[in-house]
Amino acid sequence: MSSSLGLLATPSFVSSSTRTDRQNWHFAKDLSAVVAFGSQNLLGYNRILFPSRNSSKYVKAELNSTISAVLTDDNSTTAATNQEMEHIGILSIDPGLEPYKDHFKYRLTRYLDQKKLIEKYEGGLEEFARGYSKFGFNREQGGIVYREWAPAAQEAQVIGDFNGWDGSNHNMVKNEFGVWSIKIPDSGGSPAIPHNSRVKFRFKHGDGVWVDRIPAWIKYATVDPTRFAAPYDGVYWDPPLSERYHFKHPRPPKPMAPRIYEAHVGMSSSEPCVNSYKSFADDVLPRIRENNYNTVQLMAVMEHSYYASFGYHVTNFFAVSSRSGTPEDLKYLIDKAHSLGLQILMDVVHSHASNNVTDGLNGFDVGQTSQDSYFHTGDRGYHKLWDSRLFNYANWEVLRFLLSNLRWWLEEFNFDGFRFDGVTSMLYHHHGINMAFTGNYNEYFSEGTDVDAVVYLMLANSLIHKVLPDASVIAEDVSGMPGLCRPVSEVGIGFDYRLAMAIPDKWIDFLKNKNDEEWSMEETSWSLTNRRYSEKCISYAESHDQAIVGDKTIAFLLMDKEMYSAMSCLTDAPPAIERGIALHKMIHFITMALGGDGYLNFMGNEFGHPEWIDFPREGNDWSYEKCRRQWNLVDAEHLRYKFMNAFDRAMNLLDEKFSFLSSTKLIVSSSNEEDKVIVFERGDLVFVFNFHPENSYDGYKVGCDLPGKYRVALDSDSREFGGLGRVGHDIDHFTSPEGRPGVPETNFNNRPNSFKVLSPPRTCAVYYRVEKEESEGGESGGGVVGTNETLAADIVEDDH
Repeated sequence: MSSSLGLLATPSFVSSSTRTDRQNWHFAKDLSAVVAFGSQNLLGYNRILFPSRNSSKYVKAELNSTISAVLTDDNSTTAATNQEMEHIGILSIDPGLEPYKDHFKYRLTRYLDQKKLIEKYEGGLEEFARGYSKFGFNREQGGIVYREWAPAAQEAQVIGDFNGWDGSNHNMVKNEFGVWSIKIPDSGGSPAIPHNSRVKFRFKHGDGVWVDRIPAWIKYATVDPTRFAAPYDGVYWDPPLSERYHFKHPRPPKPMAPRIYEAHVGMSSSEPCVNSYKSFADDVLPRIRENNYNTVQLMAVMEHSYYASFGYHVTNFFAVSSRSGTPEDLKYLIDKAHSLGLQILMDVVHSHASNNVTDGLNGFDVGQTSQDSYFHTGDRGYHKLWDSRLFNYANWEVLRFLLSNLRWWLEEFNFDGFRFDGVTSMLYHHHGINMAFTGNYNEYFSEGTDVDAVVYLMLANSLIHKVLPDASVIAEDVSGMPGLCRPVSEVGIGFDYRLAMAIPDKWIDFLKNKNDEEWSMEETSWSLTNRRYSEKCISYAESHDQAIVGDKTIAFLLMDKEMYSAMSCLTDAPPAIERGIALHKMIHFITMALGGDGYLNFMGNEFGHPEWIDFPREGNDWSYEKCRRQWNLVDAEHLRYKFMNAFDRAMNLLDEKFSFLSSTKLIVSSSNEEDKVIVFERGDLVFVFNFHPENSYDGYKVGCDLPGKYRVALDSDSREFGGLGRVGHDIDHFTSPEGRPGVPETNFNNRPNSFKVLSPPRTCAVYYRVEKEESEGGESGGGVVGTNETLAADIVEDDH
């Protein structure tokens, strides 16, 4: 989800009209805070971002052992002393945070106090996060027990198909904590509420009015498809053992670096319809695996009544979206992914909730105080741009609800982690609205920081990694909050990765506002490497945000209407198509290779899908025509979409073979403005990107670290990728030493060795160092491509 730029004071590289045509409910987020990272952000220098494997490692925080135990041991009830408060690990990582030590001490105190209370009254964080075993509907000793937290209710009943929607014989009882409960005994040895039957919570609030609501902890919710704008119904979901899905495959190992395929199940069909979990599993997951992704990020899993919200206006937090099938169908999808070696991350929305009353959590708010509600009262409880409700993260039952929600998806469905949506909105009282983050630390650590939300996120990440140590957790944060991706044991917030959200806007700026000759190589390399040292990023050139109606994907920006008429391989490609395919490959690849510690692509962008996404809505007469993916285009042998798809597959295979994304060695040795060439090393690979629209360089000198013989590992100009095949793949490139040993300033571009290559215009090539035994005719080790092969050849052979 992202926001409208029209509301902001934007930096010069972003057009204020870029996204103003989008619906506010969806685009009122990531760009509600425009980031221009500043010098205080502990950035790695863009020339040498990370140290070599063989040089200095990351600074490792040395925490006091007692405070570390308090932060990591869920059974500990030891409070940190004032002396221990002086040892905050994140300050060792970034000494620039020292002036904000009091803020971190306050944050730590709040976290430890909350954790201690949970341990004292709930038996620990993990037990606290099993709320779904108590709340909602659960089988207990010969009956069904239903519990609901609704302290503002005066009376309460459970109603449904099982009692003819008459709750007079099913009145509930409230305890001192505002929790209503009832036990409904089995009837004739069978549950009184049949599986897959409709249920609701009926309660009377202060003015004597009775209202019907979907239970907050409901595990499934459906809607009558024959009625326009029909309200949702809660469904009691407890299938017999014979109908339950039983997982057959273990979780795959956590990848060293995630290569993420962002996908929306509903719009994944070639047909203009809502696709099913089973069809996605059978038809789309194999495509993802074939393109060498190792992770799938599923959007719109949590039930949302408005389809066009892209899943971001959640109504039922424990329920899977019924449009695509049942909970058992989703389990089939996840198990199928695991069988293919794919991890599955869920797009989780805990930043806000749908404003809907009849079928959402907001229906439990009947004007009570914030202490008795899921949400803040007044302006603090309402997001003006999103038209949604905001959680009170200091509330005990809100913490139980949200933390249990995370554990539910991990344990019941075997998800492998989460991408947290809207984290910027959570971190600050201003939610990032009309806020231009410059990188000054005062913007992150002030009264504007919502410490309640920070503590919740610390608890959430502690829980996730306790329940599933190998979980991957990604934050969608545009502000650049320092410490967001450092462990909770260091008083960080605990995420594993943050999305590099400034990168797509840089490409949009270049494509919309600059001629090719005006593209700055320094600006490109700086934008891609401008991230906090020791905090990992997921880079992407475009996500679902750039594909929504009102904007254009990179392929569309490059080729526009000619994508509809000039993509046939049976005719010569016009200049716009040649340029478009060439730059599409380069933009995605340099973003992957230089932009982060993992990579993300949105469904269809890998082959340059020609249409934007337009969900059915009133403005398009509720059409599904553009809420789909045209797989037939990439499958057609005579269309050029296959070239972009093949290169996407090759990019991912390159990382699978060489693991460059997980390497801490990233060195940009040259960003030549005149030549329009960027040269860098990632791991032991050498990357050469020539963005010049015309100039070809024969014998172009590039620097490298290790001496020896180099060969092409991947080349965007290969014919397999729609190129002209100008770069020889069987040519040996021998290095020459540069400068005086031990004196880097005398070297070539600060590199101790160099070799020469052919670099055609608008192409990129990657070179790997041939191992000694390979040079002598033996087998190469460590996944190195064979002497007379290229990665492209590997892929073509695999396809056949």
